[in-house]
Amino acid sequence: MKLTVSTHKLFGYRATLRTAKRLAEEAVRVVERAVPGRMPDVQVVLTSERHLADVTTAAEWETAGCTDKRVQARALRSAKRLARDTAGRAIPLADGGVLVVVNVDQHPNEATFAITLVHELVHAMQMSRKDVRERLIAGLRNDLGVEKQSRRLSREHERCLEAEEKEAYGAEYLAGRLVPAAAA
Repeated sequence: MKLTVSTHKLFGYRATLRTAKRLAEEAVRVVERAVPGRMPDVQVVLTSERHLADVTTAAEWETAGCTDKRVQARALRSAKRLARDTAGRAIPLADGGVLVVVNVDQHPNEATFAITLVHELVHAMQMSRKDVRERLIAGLRNDLGVEKQSRRLSREHERCLEAEEKEAYGAEYLAGRLVPAAAA
């Protein structure tokens, strides 16, 4: 398991990057012990609300194999609308790793950052489970119009996403082990 923490078009946040590296290493250890699965290679990218959509959509296009410029433009517009409310996202990468993108504008302190980091790392652990990565990539390809899914598979994908989201929200209490203020 390899962990990389970096920034994307984020200047003057050196202290935030140091804090993120420290918290990410601890969070990986805590989540690995508490959540079933195997932690894949994780790249944590800190960025602002303005650049969140750029980073996430570029990773999704690469993973899904989307080359249609009109579809890419539509996906980017949609992601920019959602970026304001997004604290973080976990995206499967083509090489088998996971990209965790964190919106630093949504995190005023270490406690909220720790909660988001634990939540997204739980999603990373889920992607290591049997058939989850393939299902997520197939859903991504369906959303981008690269390869359509049947309605049955699409509904099953949505049900699985809801269950995975519940599991991730249920594991957020683990952030209290990283930063005591997150337990409140």
